[in-house]
Amino acid sequence: MSSVLSPYLSFAGNAREALEFYASVFGGDLLLTTFAEFGMDAHGAEPEQIMHGQLNAAKGFVLMASDTPPGMGQPSGNSITVCLSGTDVDDLRGYFDKLAEGAEVTMPLQKQVWGDYYGQLTDRFGTPWMANISGNQPEA
Repeated sequence: MSSVLSPYLSFAGNAREALEFYASVFGGDLLLTTFAEFGMDAHGAEPEQIMHGQLNAAKGFVLMASDTPPGMGQPSGNSITVCLSGTDVDDLRGYFDKLAEGAEVTMPLQKQVWGDYYGQLTDRFGTPWMANISGNQPEA
């Protein structure tokens, strides 16, 4: 038996759009279930909003999300940052560049004093991300 730790993001009505964007960034299989599919319209959610979405990305990442129905309180999202890290230079640079489309890049992906390449941004859906590429890479 194994365990997995996966980010679960909350959105105010645009979870489908966000998850489709993340699927375009990371690839993989996207599974979306609406409130209507579970007969869950009693909480005031729009029937076609996402009750549960899960992206099983090509590299083994799992990212989950849903829309928060009105009246349930939308989490602020500022207490967590999703971190991409590793040594796969091309994939990690590619992910960061795609996430940066329409994002607020607060730190460009560049070589840091500790020797790794690091960058951070808040994507167009308000999700904060950081990327850290470990090891020796050629200057960009």
